[in-house]
Amino acid sequence: MSRKPEPVPHFSTEAEERTYWEHHDSADHIDWSKAAKVRLPNLKPSSTSISLRLPNSLLEQIKIAAGKRDVPYQSLIKIWLAEKIDTSAKR
Repeated sequence: MSRKPEPVPHFSTEAEERTYWEHHDSADHIDWSKAAKVRLPNLKPSSTSISLRLPNSLLEQIKIAAGKRDVPYQSLIKIWLAEKIDTSAKR
């Protein structure tokens, strides 16, 4: 049994809208009878997973450096690689 969705009220400020959605479920405002399945066949991941063998001592040093910067060690590796590529490209 489907029911008619509630209309979304008009909000005069972003704060008013934020407060509303903090206390209401958006599902009450959607007409699911009009929903359609969608295929997105051309989506490609924006990154590629790789496997990289590192000496344990090097990995530990990277993890310590990442901890000091409060970032995940994988992110720090990506930052360092990007910086190195930028430096090399400027030469």
